Amino acid sequence: MLSDIVKEYKVELAFVVLIVIALFWSEAIIGALPHLPVESVSDGMIDWLNENWDPFFVAIAGLIKLVLNPITGLFTNLSPLVIIVLLSYAGYKLGGWRMTGFTAAALLVVASMGFWAQAMITMSLVVTAALFALVIGVPLGVMKFHFPKFAMVLDPLLDFMQTMPLFVYLIPAVLFFSIGNVPGIVATFIFATPPAVRLTALGFEQIPHELLEVGRAFGASRRQMLVKVELPLALPSILMGMNQTIMLSLSMVVVASMIGAEGLGQEVLRGITRLKVGQGIAGGLGIVLLAMILDRLTRQIWTKRS
Repeated sequence: MLSDIVKEYKVELAFVVLIVIALFWSEAIIGALPHLPVESVSDGMIDWLNENWDPFFVAIAGLIKLVLNPITGLFTNLSPLVIIVLLSYAGYKLGGWRMTGFTAAALLVVASMGFWAQAMITMSLVVTAALFALVIGVPLGVMKFHFPKFAMVLDPLLDFMQTMPLFVYLIPAVLFFSIGNVPGIVATFIFATPPAVRLTALGFEQIPHELLEVGRAFGASRRQMLVKVELPLALPSILMGMNQTIMLSLSMVVVASMIGAEGLGQEVLRGITRLKVGQGIAGGLGIVLLAMILDRLTRQIWTKRS
């Protein structure tokens, strides 16, 4: 009888023994663990990258500026009313007159607060960071689905990118790219890319197996399967990933302002550092309105494709 109980609950009994050991010898066991020099190794790795990979980081900064500068020029040089009309028209095409009215009203509120220039800089930073995140994240999501061994390596990296505290990203970004908009976009890219990767892979995983079999039965090549079958069927999930990527990019606006990124985030940061509550609330309201516009526009695209 006793032997049967031991066999049935041997795992539970083993954990009970471990708990007893932990109660009496916890400090001795923890004290015997070897020290992991994560701090010194991280410092050494950052120094080595700074010394040996400087041309690479200069090239990355140049590529970001190549995309960012035209987008910033477009948003800041166009007349505010022209941008309001264009975005309102996009709202009409995607969500009808209600979306048109909301978009126009929200943008007029931002303009009336005197934050139009800052809002357009924020918009350009978000669009640039989201563009890089999607261009890199969607292909990685496709590879994650098609290559399980690659997914085993990628998943821990995505976990790291999503769960590491936001402020930690700022340290290497400043060391590698100085201060300004570029390191802000780099930090935002790191934080906002995982949803694009994971939702793309999820969209592929949710494709009915029968449809894939039909494509193969008709003799479709691997490229044809990807372009004509898998991507169209996974598109709603990919568009949802785009929505989440843009939202996360906006959530980094204030954090990125701490390393020199311009836009509405700086208004919030000034309000915090100078204890000007009104300035912080006004800047935060501008960010919220931009987030609501972009969220509803991209959500309408996703809804129409679902």
